[in-house]
Amino acid sequence: MIIRFFNYNINCYFTSKIIPMYENNFISIENILVRPEIMNTCFSCDLGKCKGACCTLESEFGAPLLEEEIPVIENILPDVLPYLPGEHATEIKKKGFFMNIAGDLMTRSINKRECVFVYYEESIAKCGIEKAYFDGKVDFRKPVSCHLFPIRVSKFGGDVLKYENFTQCAPALLKGEKEKITIAEFCKESLIRLYGNTWYSSLMESDGK
Repeated sequence: MIIRFFNYNINCYFTSKIIPMYENNFISIENILVRPEIMNTCFSCDLGKCKGACCTLESEFGAPLLEEEIPVIENILPDVLPYLPGEHATEIKKKGFFMNIAGDLMTRSINKRECVFVYYEESIAKCGIEKAYFDGKVDFRKPVSCHLFPIRVSKFGGDVLKYENFTQCAPALLKGEKEKITIAEFCKESLIRLYGNTWYSSLMESDGK
């Protein structure tokens, strides 16, 4: 496995927004570029403090979706809808669960904040799809973009992985420091889901250098 490091000055496009990727070192594994912050930033979700903020960030849209995820979610909707608040279930039944904005596929949001698949458990926003998965109702855990959070994937020839730093996730940084868990370690399962065990092993062997 060949691992290379590059300097790039690029613009990455993600959910119709231009996000500047400033010149810096990238880890390149199988044509996938990884920002070093993913390897050296400590992070571990602290739901008790953030209350599931990643599912309720203010936005006209919800989570980014892959095209192949659309029919999968459509098929499991009957098992997911019972977990959702009435308003959310009604929104999905009337308008569908996703939007296509200039080719970008995203879940709908409620009141420009909650993902349409959000339900609440003791005031913590959680994913209804994931709840159905853990209850053994479906075999799809949740959109890969949600599973990867706080990693975001952009396209620049191949995939570009960057750390999306939100102030609402400050508790996760503190918890990550305490537990000595990096973003790459925290997102192990989702990274393997997307790229496979061999790729993930190569990433960890790079040691973020």
